[in-house]
Amino acid sequence: MPPATRVRVKPAEARRVAIMEILRNYAIPFALAAVATVLLLGLWNMLRGGNPNTSQLLMRWRVVLQFIALCLVMAAIYLAGKGP
Repeated sequence: MPPATRVRVKPAEARRVAIMEILRNYAIPFALAAVATVLLLGLWNMLRGGNPNTSQLLMRWRVVLQFIALCLVMAAIYLAGKGP
């Protein structure tokens, strides 16, 4: 067997891979969990007959969190397609 060869990775490439891993492993799941939590809180408030203003506030928060989650997913797709 030939000896293992070391592959030299450029610092920019290593940085891109590190950002991808952070997005994929932490940021995107956290953002999706936040969206789901706010959605469930809004549904729970609506089903129990809570204050409509609270439902409206939760809906606005959900839209903002969905926008953030979408931006994170798009950043991950962009970085994944920007290979060497």
